[in-house]
Amino acid sequence: MFHEQTSGTSGTCLDLWRSRDTVQAWYALFEARCRRWYGLSRDMRWAILGGQLVRPIAKREPPFWIWNSALNQLYMSSYHLAPELIPSYVDALRAYDIKYVFGFTSSLYALAQEIVRQGRDDLRMAAAVTQGEPVFDYQRATISQAFHCPVRESYGMAEIVVAASECDEGRLHLWPETGLVEVLNANDQPAAPGETGELVCTGLLNADMPLIRYRLGDRGALAPDTPCSCGRRLPALAALAGRIDEVIYTTDGRPLGRLDSILRTRVPIREAQIIQETLDRVRVRLVPAPGFSQSAVDEITSRLQARLGKVQVVIESVPEVPRTANGKFRAVICQVPRAEVERRRAAASVPVS
Repeated sequence: MFHEQTSGTSGTCLDLWRSRDTVQAWYALFEARCRRWYGLSRDMRWAILGGQLVRPIAKREPPFWIWNSALNQLYMSSYHLAPELIPSYVDALRAYDIKYVFGFTSSLYALAQEIVRQGRDDLRMAAAVTQGEPVFDYQRATISQAFHCPVRESYGMAEIVVAASECDEGRLHLWPETGLVEVLNANDQPAAPGETGELVCTGLLNADMPLIRYRLGDRGALAPDTPCSCGRRLPALAALAGRIDEVIYTTDGRPLGRLDSILRTRVPIREAQIIQETLDRVRVRLVPAPGFSQSAVDEITSRLQARLGKVQVVIESVPEVPRTANGKFRAVICQVPRAEVERRRAAASVPVS
């Protein structure tokens, strides 16, 4: 049996066990529904930006990658994607003659920003495949511009209870062999097609350690059962909306979806992270880009207050936003206890006499 662990984003890692047959079936699905869909092959040199350390965090000199000749793979660590170190990643992609890239959305976006900033035009990929994080339109546009290729979203996790990949028409098709997917609303009732809720999944691939009605902590919506113009008859997700703990709240306790995209429009920053410390205070960690000034601070504050209410907005300039233990970038973090949200919501609903 092969041993694996979840990333522990909920605070506790889950030990997973799977047989060789399960591993083979999982990678066969990946081959069929990622590589083949996008015209890729195992013979092509490719790079993956993942959550394993290649060098200690304190080291600031490359290489931050290692070549895996058995897989034709350049494994690049996400931990050293600081602005001043990104050019070395870009040079490595060129030196190793990489044909397609695969990795966390935020990591690919960080690379793409630097490629565009440098005005480099020598990196042309067959595809850029994202994983681990939803893809926003501004990220898709920048990644596509930098690598001169389509951007395709994929979805999966160590538990292998659900997986999906994006077709040429932009629809995220589920892999039904992997698991049964339910979407539950706030009342733990089945959500209607198109309605966002919590994903609850029952694994079908790993018979040695089945996970039944497993709560991933992710949010999404199922698409209506209508034919896709790509010709595939697989079911689909209408949207992936991030994790449960990426929902933040207004001052009166109303939930809002991810807000990191509001920082991207006409604001000169490389990346940013929103942390809701209390219902009345939000901290924004950001990496400034050229042109950042007090007017950008005022604009960010205004946008957040327009959506959340009269909250205190603390802007914290940092050289880089820290990644999680598995190298992922968390754009939004809510630290407010659920009981406090419910108390504020109840108080707001009491009519004033």
